[in-house]
Amino acid sequence: MGMTMTQKILARHAGLKTVEAGQLVEGKLDLVLGNDITTPVAIAEFNKAGLTRIFDQDRIALILDHYTPCKDIKAAQLCATVREFAKQYQITHFYDVGDMGVEHALVPEKGLAAPGEAIIGADSHTCTYGALGAFSTGVGSTDMAAGMATGLAWFKIPSAIKVTLKGKLQPYVSGKDVILHLIGTIGVDGALYKSLEFAGEGVACLSMDDRFTIANMAIEAGAKNGIFPVDDRTRSYLAGRVSRPWEAVEADPDAVYDQEVVIDLDALEPTVALPHLPSNTRTIRQAEGMPIQQVVIGSCTNGRLDDLRQAAAVLKGRKVAQDVRCIVIPATQQITLDAMKEGLIQIFLEAGCAVSTPTCGPCLGGHMGVLSDGERAISTTNRNFVGRMGPVSSEIILANPAVAAASAVAGVVADPRKL
Repeated sequence: MGMTMTQKILARHAGLKTVEAGQLVEGKLDLVLGNDITTPVAIAEFNKAGLTRIFDQDRIALILDHYTPCKDIKAAQLCATVREFAKQYQITHFYDVGDMGVEHALVPEKGLAAPGEAIIGADSHTCTYGALGAFSTGVGSTDMAAGMATGLAWFKIPSAIKVTLKGKLQPYVSGKDVILHLIGTIGVDGALYKSLEFAGEGVACLSMDDRFTIANMAIEAGAKNGIFPVDDRTRSYLAGRVSRPWEAVEADPDAVYDQEVVIDLDALEPTVALPHLPSNTRTIRQAEGMPIQQVVIGSCTNGRLDDLRQAAAVLKGRKVAQDVRCIVIPATQQITLDAMKEGLIQIFLEAGCAVSTPTCGPCLGGHMGVLSDGERAISTTNRNFVGRMGPVSSEIILANPAVAAASAVAGVVADPRKL
């Protein structure tokens, strides 16, 4: 019986020739990741266990991004804890204000993830790096502490759902629409502890930023991870970023999947998720006209350069509606610089947007855009749970960057194809 991409990677890291779904294995790790919320908890567990060594100073990444630049005293204290630990153990990949970014955009940008690698992070959206053909998944802070000390983690081998993409994305449709459509199809628990493995000729039309977005939101379907095959576009992205050896994997022709979901990209419409679940999806035609008070363009899901380009193309020469606040957050310093060089930042400012330094900020109701009672935001973030961005009476609609930008101009949920 053949293995899926995920099963092959985990078998290799466990030193086994084959594995099967449900099997428990201990695997070697290529990277352990934490942020300013989860790392302090991991540090406390690390110290509580009496640990005094880390497994590899080059294979731990600590990124201050959630409440950073620090929004209050508590956030500042959490960041100070991480800074002290990073200095004590001489962590190579420690990123603070001025050189940090939203972690799941910064890790691939810095070349810290590569095909065939096994990565854990104390953040649920660590599954993002599956876009590069890596196995990456979120874990708790206790597992992060153990990973930092030993370079090992226990895994239950997941079964898989094969997602076959055919056709080609149409204008104003992006990777965000692919993943929202998929979640709407199978539900928020449709891939519970399974691997979402993407395949088909439609993969070739997806940019790397599209793939990062799709893999990032695999967790919103309950998946253990999402993963893409490695192709020429992947190799081009890795060139100049990753110098260490890496080895991609391919699913066996006789790999076993629990089910197959086929998505026709030619027919895919801009898609939004209404409150209060990512699975509560509608086409833009079904949702347009809903009033909004805020727009957020950014996050680990849609704060990359392609996302900013899509938003800027809609906002160029237009103004944000009078009663709407539009917040744009490039995901890393480099993305900000690139957006400046392309004139995107000028377009946002001239349109009346607020442009922020990299931060998770409003995505988790942290800062830089928390909603008030009864307000509604349309956002390129990944979750629209009750109270996610403010009071329980507030609402979030998830959308792609073009739809978010069009809505900022219209003052209501809007179809960018109609502006």
